[in-house]
Formats: sequence, C-alpha cells, structure tokens
Amino acid sequence: MSAAVIWGALAVYVALGLLVAWRARARSSGGAVDFYLGNRAISGLLSGASYAATTYSAFMMLGLAGLTYRGGVGALGFELIYFAGLGLVLIFGPRFWIVGRRYGYVTPSEMLGARYSSRLLAGLVALLSCIFLVPYSAVQLQGIGLLLSGTSGGEIPVAAGILIGAVLAAVWTLAAGLRSVALTDALQAILMMASALLALGFVIFALGGAGVFMERVETEYSAWLAQPGPGFFSFWTFLGLTLPWLFFSISNPQVSQRLFTVKDPRAMRTMVIAFLGFGLVFTIVSILWGFAALLEAPDLANPDLATPTLLASGLIPIWLSIPLLIGIIAAAITTVDSIVLTLASMVGRDIYRASSQSSTEAREMAVGKAVIFIMLGAASVFASFQLDLISLLSVASSAGLLVVVPTIIGAFFWRRATAAGALASVIGGTICVVALGFTGTNLWGVPYAVVAFVVTVILFIGVSLVTRPPEDRGKAFIDDIAPALRKWIGPKAG
Repeated sequence: MSAAVIWGALAVYVALGLLVAWRARARSSGGAVDFYLGNRAISGLLSGASYAATTYSAFMMLGLAGLTYRGGVGALGFELIYFAGLGLVLIFGPRFWIVGRRYGYVTPSEMLGARYSSRLLAGLVALLSCIFLVPYSAVQLQGIGLLLSGTSGGEIPVAAGILIGAVLAAVWTLAAGLRSVALTDALQAILMMASALLALGFVIFALGGAGVFMERVETEYSAWLAQPGPGFFSFWTFLGLTLPWLFFSISNPQVSQRLFTVKDPRAMRTMVIAFLGFGLVFTIVSILWGFAALLEAPDLANPDLATPTLLASGLIPIWLSIPLLIGIIAAAITTVDSIVLTLASMVGRDIYRASSQSSTEAREMAVGKAVIFIMLGAASVFASFQLDLISLLSVASSAGLLVVVPTIIGAFFWRRATAAGALASVIGGTICVVALGFTGTNLWGVPYAVVAFVVTVILFIGVSLVTRPPEDRGKAFIDDIAPALRKWIGPKAG
C-alpha cells in the first residue's frame, strides 16, 4: 500500500474529525462537569457507540486477531469472558449513576474517597490508574505505529504512527472534553464496524469462500480449534488473562466513569444493549480475521502483524483496505483520548484539589489539561519500546487495576468495609502486581494476577473486620439509594 495514499486518507480522516470536534466545542458550556462528563446528558445510542469505540480499540483487530493467530479459538473464550463481566454494569451502573447524580461525583476515585471518608484513598486510586493505564495507552499508540509501518512496507516509521496517534488524541480531547470524545468515538465506531465486516467478507471470498475457508482451518489448523490449542492457552494462562477482563467494566476508570455520563436509566439500558450487539459482532469478526491471517501468512514472527499483513496482501481492494486501516487507527485513538480525559479528571480533582488550599475549578481543569500532555508523552515513550503481543500488554494493565475491585464492591454491598481495609488491599495488591508481574514470577504456577487478586480480597476483608467503618457513608451508599434503585426495575425506569 502506497505511503502517499495512506497519508491522503489520514488527512481526510483528520479533517472530518476536526469538523466533528469543532461542532462539539460549539455545544460546550464550559466547566468541569461539562468537560469531563458532558453535563451528565449523553444519550443512550451515543453512549453505546462511544463505550464500544473506547473498549474495542487496537486490541481487537490487532491484539485479539494476533492472539487468535497465536493461540487459536481460546481467544474467543477469552473475549467472551469480557461479555460475562459486562453483567457487572447491570449491577453497578445504576449505583454509580445514582450516587454520581446525588453527590456530584465526577470520577470513580472521588466516589470511593467519599464512600470511605478517605482523601488518601481517592488520591491513591487516581495515582495507580495513571501508572497502570500508561502501558494500556501505549499499546494503542504502538498498534497505530505497527499498522502504518506494516501496511506501507516500512515507508512510514513506527515512531511516526505513535506520534500521529498521540497528537490526534490530544486534539480530540482538548477540543471539548467528553462531548468531542463521544462524538468522534461514535463516528469512528461506525467506520470501524462497517469496514471490518466488508473487509472480512472480501478476505474469506478471496480464500475460497466460507466453506473452503472453514474447511482449510479445520484441516490445516485443527489444533487451533481445540483447547489448549497449539499450546498457548493452558488453564492457568487462560485464568490469568481472563480474570482482569472479567472485572474490566468496573476496574478501568475510563469505562466506569461513563456510568456517570448517561442522562437517565433508559439511556444506560440503551447503552448496554448497543454495546453488547456491537461487541458480539466485532469479536466474531476479529477471531475470523485472525484465522484468515493464519491461512494467508502462517509464518509471522510477531502475531501482532497479522492485520497489517492481511491489509498489505492484496486480498482486499484498496478502496476498502484504506477505510479499514483508518477505522482501526481511529479505534485506537478513541481509547487513548478516553483514558487521558479520565486521568486528567482524576488528577485534577482527586490529587490536585485534595492537596491544594487555593484550588479553583479553573485551576483544577488547567492541571487536568496539563496531565493530558504528560500522560500522552509517557505513553508515547513506552510505545516506542515496541514490546510484543498487544493483547498480553492490555491484560497486564488491567491486572494492575484489579486491586480496586474489592473496594468498589464493598462500597455498595458491605457496610462493614473500612478505609483502612480499602487502603491495605489496594497497597498490598499493587505490591503483588509489581513484585510478581514485573519479575515474571508465578507462585506455584499460578499467574500473578490471580495471586494479587486473592491477596487483595483477603486484606480488604481482614483489615475491615478489625477496624471501624464510616457508618454514615456506608448507609448512604447502601440504604439511602435503595428507593432510587427500585425505580430502575419498575415501570417508570422503562
């Protein structure tokens, strides 16, 4: 694929994105709630499209396809665990939305700090989110770099792709905050899905049609259709990868913060339904895409190059490969801009505002906007290392955020939960993740994510039982919101 054609397509994409961002900026009313949450007035369909684009990023057509290429159909089970975890949105979504409206919370860490009467906890969760989401952001930028380099035959350097992704994420985010991010997300989700479906159809047809395609996979790669596949997906490997994925929807703040943004219960239900439909189709597309790459190019040294290789193979006409290329790039950028927007809000509110005696909303937002540049710079540096297998790096980042899960669950379901228990579990779990994960240590063969999660749960329960809970906040989060929760299952909520 010609580098000149790619640059031209990128120019058209940037122009359209700038137009959408400008229109979003014109509707912005200013202020932190508008910038970070869209004034809590985002519609269900827009939220669903934005949620999907934020979640299904470079991970899918690059990471999940690469994981399928390496490990076979186990990648489908791995991704379906995420769907199981989405059921947590049905449990926690109404609770987040109600307390967010009632008490004015903007960030998940702010909510936890208030629930446990601990500014330290809020700041700690915000700090850990910054640390663990830098690699996840870097994965998206790395994916853009690999995609542009692979499809252009190396004419576009990986570093150039990383820079393009970081700059565009900054522009979309700063234009109008969540309004800009949500609108560009929706546009990019539509482009991504339409181009991926068409491209998959062309690839399968070029490989002999659906019948021949499936017959070849079954004949040539039968091991990829069983467990543990070609040896990658052992039980413990599968568990270590899927546990962070199960709790992704509440542990990752860029996702859970979206639960504050929808305008009403009906909009949240629409968001979940739209996301489920999008995700199921896109998961199947990505899995089949990985098998198609395996048939077309069976000897790739780096599975993450499966998609660039297919795009450059000639199986897809140029008029379709270009939109798909742009769609995947756009998907990666939507994830990055959502992450940095959330991190900006968390640092501005839960670290700067909590530690400053002269904090104002204007200063808080200025700090947040500075954080956007800092986080994008850090992610770009991390992406330049070009570490292997995008899917595994994505899960590793989510493993670090698992340490917050017991604290979130306890906030809404256990009056006895205490700030000391939350702090002990978050700190202890983080130490386990860092000590075991960065050294590659699996105690007794058990993945570090599983060990760290067990330690987190034990510390949270044990320390909470021997310390005094903030009874007033526990009651507010559990008993006082009960009447509002009942409306979600009553006729008025429908």
